[in-house]
Amino acid sequence: MNNHIIHLEVISLDLFERLERYDYEQLVFCQDSSSGLKAIIAIHDTTLGPALGGARMWTYTSEADAIEDALRLARGMTYKNAAAGLNLGGGKTVIIGDPRKDKSEALFRAFGRYVQSLNGRYITAEDVGTTVADMDIIYEETNYVTGISPEFGSSGNPSPITAYGVYRGMKAAAKEAFGTDSLEGKVVAVQGVGNVAFALCRHLYEEGAKLFVTDINKEAVQRAIQEFHAAAVDPDDIYSVDCDIYSPCALGATINDLTIPKLKAKVIAGSANNQLKEARHGDLLHEKGIIYAPDYVINAGGVINVADELYGYNRDRAMRKVETTIYHNVENVIAISKRDRIPTYKAADRMAEERMNAIRHSRTQFLQNGKHLLSRR
Repeated sequence: MNNHIIHLEVISLDLFERLERYDYEQLVFCQDSSSGLKAIIAIHDTTLGPALGGARMWTYTSEADAIEDALRLARGMTYKNAAAGLNLGGGKTVIIGDPRKDKSEALFRAFGRYVQSLNGRYITAEDVGTTVADMDIIYEETNYVTGISPEFGSSGNPSPITAYGVYRGMKAAAKEAFGTDSLEGKVVAVQGVGNVAFALCRHLYEEGAKLFVTDINKEAVQRAIQEFHAAAVDPDDIYSVDCDIYSPCALGATINDLTIPKLKAKVIAGSANNQLKEARHGDLLHEKGIIYAPDYVINAGGVINVADELYGYNRDRAMRKVETTIYHNVENVIAISKRDRIPTYKAADRMAEERMNAIRHSRTQFLQNGKHLLSRR
């Protein structure tokens, strides 16, 4: 018993050190023995508004891994939401369990009650391992959930809108690299042909781009060949395609020491998360003169779309915001990169931080002025 207590104290000390280092606001542990719920809600920053981030369900090898994932993802959402111009902070939930066999109505309703108990500080959504149907169950217990069924006034499948945002961001990056944002005649190598990438390919095909595609799912590749006259390549060969634009839309970390020397593209713009295996790979791209559209900037169409649900969803309004915001943000990232002579992945962080700092400063000034007025009384 004593050893167990000491072990928990050590974890607590390490955990609070981590929370302080990256200025996390709150970590909520949620358990319900009757439903088997074990979940962690991480709220990183609410400077811009309530924290928005999905609920991920995964078979973590340890509780420490689950905590680490929740913290990492929550911080990433702070930057993604800030860069997207949303009045939302960053948060994330991880639910420990196998999404193929551990889901139940009781589990998601228990989780919904925990979300409700935060009184709007955190808004949940779909993520890896969760679905629209799961969000509908959570909605039974709380209004602080997005991505529910269209029957409840939601937006439904976000993939087409995410794809449209990537398409718009790709055009902005192309303008910097080629002097025009037209993609007609450009050769685009698309890695992965899932829901988002397939919709992206349609936009590219309709503008007249030539497509090379790859995916471990051969049926998805064949579909792209039939509908978009794409050329198929083996997964290992996609990096060395003689192309104008490389579009990573599958796994993360595909930009690394092995792939960068093979790349012939002048632009990297895709929907995948965590495209850089390490930060230094963003430095290498900058040194090589490759225009990299940072992943969380260009793939923000989905979060912009679900954020619109908070105002009463209007698809046309959401599409207009995705169309203008992502194009402008990619342009802005490139401008900051030039201004500060830094790689674009650092420029994206700086863009997000500048917005958060400006809002934080304005609030501080307001509080200081209020205190000044009170002191005069």
